[in-house]
Amino acid sequence: MPPSPPDLAATIADTLPPPASGQRLLVAIAGPPASGKSTVAEALVARLGAEAILVPMDGFHLDNRLLEQRSLLPRKGAPETFDAAGFCHAIGRLKTEPSVILPSFDRSRDLSVAGAIEVTPLHRIAVVEGNYLLFDADPWRKLATLWDFSVWTAPDETVLRSRLIARWRDHGLPPDAAEARAEANDLPNARRILASRLPADQVV
Repeated sequence: MPPSPPDLAATIADTLPPPASGQRLLVAIAGPPASGKSTVAEALVARLGAEAILVPMDGFHLDNRLLEQRSLLPRKGAPETFDAAGFCHAIGRLKTEPSVILPSFDRSRDLSVAGAIEVTPLHRIAVVEGNYLLFDADPWRKLATLWDFSVWTAPDETVLRSRLIARWRDHGLPPDAAEARAEANDLPNARRILASRLPADQVV
């Protein structure tokens, strides 16, 4: 049986360095789109309490205007549609700096919001959630050396497909358009992630 967030929380709490060390624990929750990353990450942060903070990778999406200029808007969510170098740099800062300001992502407006997440010295655990945290390609693969603990969310492709279609239906698309949207972009991204993933400490 896969571990539940309470089980994960206990495992992660056991790996925390002493408070006097000032070190922050970085936990990666990785997996393809619609694999349940956000649900696991949010539950884990809630279980860990005030010393934990959620850091979504989606704040590093390139803006739609820039994606249009690069003819990448239909591929939004693919590795090349993120500021990968900026994200890797930010995670390095999370590891070494007591205070870091990071962007978030507003799904209702489909855009990143600068300076929306404040990580302070009180946050001894940063739970980072995203598709490419264990992606075996440059520059993403360098992140593997920064994670103190990593989790892979891994439903099968049939489940992913059903969830992705439901996600687009929830955004107001009719059934045929929702299925086409999932097949054209989300599922190719999922297959790409699954084909090039690095090992995780835990699979859920």
